[in-house]
Amino acid sequence: MKGRLAALITVVLALPLAAQEGRRMSLSLAKAVEIACAPNGATRVQLAAELVQQTEARRRQALGALLPNVGGGYTFRSFTNNIAAIGIQFPKIPGLAIPALTGPVEVNDVRASATQSLFDLSAIRRYQASKAQVLAVQAESDAARNQVKGAVAKAYLNAVRSEAALDTARANVALAERIVKLARSQKDAGTGTGIEITRGEVTLANEKQRLITATEEHNAAVLQLLRAMNLELDVIPELTGKLRYVPAEIPAPERAVAAARELRPELKAQAERERSASLNYGSAKWERLPSVNAFGDYGALGQPGSLTLPTRAAGVSVRIPLWDGGRTDARRAEAASQLRQESIRTRDTARQVELEIRLAVEALKSAEGLVAASREALAQSERELAQAERRVAAGVASGLEITDAQARLARARESQVSAVFRQQAARIDLGVAVGNIDMVLQ
Repeated sequence: MKGRLAALITVVLALPLAAQEGRRMSLSLAKAVEIACAPNGATRVQLAAELVQQTEARRRQALGALLPNVGGGYTFRSFTNNIAAIGIQFPKIPGLAIPALTGPVEVNDVRASATQSLFDLSAIRRYQASKAQVLAVQAESDAARNQVKGAVAKAYLNAVRSEAALDTARANVALAERIVKLARSQKDAGTGTGIEITRGEVTLANEKQRLITATEEHNAAVLQLLRAMNLELDVIPELTGKLRYVPAEIPAPERAVAAARELRPELKAQAERERSASLNYGSAKWERLPSVNAFGDYGALGQPGSLTLPTRAAGVSVRIPLWDGGRTDARRAEAASQLRQESIRTRDTARQVELEIRLAVEALKSAEGLVAASREALAQSERELAQAERRVAAGVASGLEITDAQARLARARESQVSAVFRQQAARIDLGVAVGNIDMVLQ
């Protein structure tokens, strides 16, 4: 009995651990981007896909004005009429009275009807504008995916950076503990002083504080990554990527801008929006042209319970707009204003893209220089600490030299992590700005 109880307690205690293990996820940068760009991934991707569906539905609505419209119906009518009221007069005949009221008359009418636009240039332009709008929204969807890829890549990079910073903080704590242990052993041997121990313990306390801060920043960075991917926040990702320096090719701004003209979906989307506005202006302008429609109906007409006879009607109608109170002129002025607005946005978008590229190139140049400087500083700090330890061991210097060298090495490690992160983030920003973020993520 006791054995069963112990086994049951073991199983119950293991359940939370098993659930926690079930929430773990091995996560690479490529997988994080893939999850975010999936149909049920990042919120921005989902909204962009829905906007494409909405715009496609509007295109089909515009197309409906050019396709046949077919309908059917049934009408039952019972009526009476005063024939004298509509001007029908019968001569008076002696001995014969003709009533003025006719009816009630009951009529069944079963009918199918159809209409077809034969020529309506304004409707044609509206349909063409809706097609251009679909292309614009599809390009906007690509732009949203490009932006989401960049955001997720930077969130993943930030999580990797925080992990590297956490490892650095742990290494700094371990180094501080070793320096304190060395100071105590030297004091016990009579070659050190109490101030060296105290200074080492102060440094150790400071490094422990940095470790606590680094732990908090790492947890926050992981949560931000999960949010960017639109995953549940109780997932525990195990990041397979590491923060490492990859030399980047720095392109000339002019060459990057030329590439962006072909690759940036924002430019394609704005070009299609301007074309759509131009077609809408044409639609408003051609509303003054006549439009031609064909119509027809066919059905059976008769009284209930009696013989019904087939009846039909067919023809062509021409609509010639003459005056509508100025509504056409107002729509044309509105469409012209929208076209001018889109032209302004096109120029502004091109300049914004060029600005983003030039800023990204400058940031990448600066980051490459920071990485080179931080690597040199780290190497010098490591040599300084090694020399200080040899000098103290030889008895020609105090332990304070080691503490100073240790502090500079800790800061050099942190600067190295920060510089590599800035360089990798600048590469991502440049990829987003040019429109080839996939090349950066490979």
